[in-house]
Amino acid sequence: MTRDLPKSHAKLLQRGHSQTEQALYDVIKHRRLTVLFQPIIDFSNCRVIGYEGLVRGPSSGMLHSPSRLLGLARQSGVGHELENLCCQVVAEQFVELRLQGSLFLNRSSDALAVQELQGKNTVEIIQATGLDLGRVIIELTESKPVCDYDPDLLLELVTYYNTAGLRVAIDDQGECFSSLGSWLEVHPDFVKIDRHFIQNIDEDPVKIELIKSWLKIAAKAGCQVIAEGIETHSELLKVRELGVQYGQGYHICRPSKNPSLVVSAEVVKALTRHIAEEKSVTNTQAGVVERKLVSKVPCYTSATCNEELFRIFESNQQYDSIAIINDEKVPIGLINRSALIDKFARPYRRELFGKKSCTVFMETNPLIVDKNITIQELSRMVADDKRHLANGFIFTENGRYSGIGTSHELIREITEMQISAARYANPLTGLPGNIPINEHIDKLLESRVTFVACYFDLDHFKPFNDVYGFSKGDAIIQMTAKILGAGCDPEVDFLGHIGGDDFIALFCSQDWEERCRKILEKFGASVVSFFSVNDNEHGGYVTENRRGEKEFIPLTSLSIGAVYVEPGAFNSHMEVAIVATESKKMAKKISGNSLYVDKRSYPEASGPPHYRDPPE
Repeated sequence: MTRDLPKSHAKLLQRGHSQTEQALYDVIKHRRLTVLFQPIIDFSNCRVIGYEGLVRGPSSGMLHSPSRLLGLARQSGVGHELENLCCQVVAEQFVELRLQGSLFLNRSSDALAVQELQGKNTVEIIQATGLDLGRVIIELTESKPVCDYDPDLLLELVTYYNTAGLRVAIDDQGECFSSLGSWLEVHPDFVKIDRHFIQNIDEDPVKIELIKSWLKIAAKAGCQVIAEGIETHSELLKVRELGVQYGQGYHICRPSKNPSLVVSAEVVKALTRHIAEEKSVTNTQAGVVERKLVSKVPCYTSATCNEELFRIFESNQQYDSIAIINDEKVPIGLINRSALIDKFARPYRRELFGKKSCTVFMETNPLIVDKNITIQELSRMVADDKRHLANGFIFTENGRYSGIGTSHELIREITEMQISAARYANPLTGLPGNIPINEHIDKLLESRVTFVACYFDLDHFKPFNDVYGFSKGDAIIQMTAKILGAGCDPEVDFLGHIGGDDFIALFCSQDWEERCRKILEKFGASVVSFFSVNDNEHGGYVTENRRGEKEFIPLTSLSIGAVYVEPGAFNSHMEVAIVATESKKMAKKISGNSLYVDKRSYPEASGPPHYRDPPE
């Protein structure tokens, strides 16, 4: 399909243009553009929410680069024509591929926006392709700052898009946006964090703090954040840990003509543990912070003078800090008892500042958190800034003041949690015991995460204890724990010690079966060191059984019973334990180191089992 340039762009033909300009004219006339799509995923459920449409010029030549292509078009006076063409081919291809979710459609946010508002525009182009406007997100990209032309033009453009039913995303670091001074002025639906700030973020504390501050601003502006340019496993985990909900990048999926409709197994594996832990922590700690850390200390406004606050502290020795709020009960600062008393103790300070507003001495940048925050997250935030250890922090509910928290209460609660965790750990291996195991299974079930429960049991272990002694028996159990730990991925899998020679692993790793095979291989190679040369040569030893009869006992081996647990298949850890125990018993019927996989499926928690081959 070819098309002629509008008469307004005939200057490309009228002047003695260069070979590159001739190539540009050819690209536009013959639509010599390649469309690629890069998935944008939701970290909370590992699903694709949409695709950013990317355009490339001819693969051979200098116009392949989109920045060079668009740059030359602007210089040649056909920038808007090329952008309209790009929008058209991207939308057409999106419809043709029947991609689900939203289409992120790039548009320049520079002075060309004037033409967007006056001439044939994006809305008409999209409508012509048959694509629902509600599925399109206009991504305003960096270019010449629009405010250099008209400071109100971008706001007008965003309003125009919203009125037409389109949503808007802006590049956080784009000059077009930076000129506005505040996200609150634009209220975009999405803000993208530039790849520069994502690169090596797991190793850069400055970038981490920047992302935290942008997330706070985004929350106040009512927009959602997308991290661009995620290229490593560590970057993916860090941005998710910081609270970014959406992301894209080469580590997730490279741009493609035929993009993936689902998130790769590798990325799902990386995010699954975080999802399960995030949901489980929220469930198990719901209300813990509010019950144990939030002190209902009265708050005051900026109209309160220092002298009055001083008297309040004197009359209420239990108050360590007091929050200062505005007329809408939103915290604006914090005054610490020790800090105020210290200032008043200095010569003439009380006389000079006693009648002045309390804002003179307040901490203007205190730690302010929602009361539903987890203790782990709060402890990390306090550890990042030692000021909060002395000053305390403010709790809010829906943005309004809720109470005060202190570092010593936080430390006490963390200590109690650590003691509790140690209480439920197996003393021989240090692995989580029955209570944490059961809790973790229930968390996975509630999170509707697919996993494999593997029950590990040592064969012929009691006779080994009788012949070789309990000391060696303990040693073989510790060796087994180390082998199992090495066989699990600590980022996604969970390993627990039920007791004695019984262990359980909850695998979220996709390659769980291969891991089990390697565990069996490693155990078989390691266990020989616990037996004498003669017993190894004969493959076992002779001892008396309970009836006083001589009996040949094979070398200790490891049996694994595996159960594939799909969402909705079981109601509780007890149901999983029953099936896992059955599988373990079947594995123990197999001679030597063995793996038995339950080949029944459980489509409904209350339904009968159905036999099928387990997933690879």
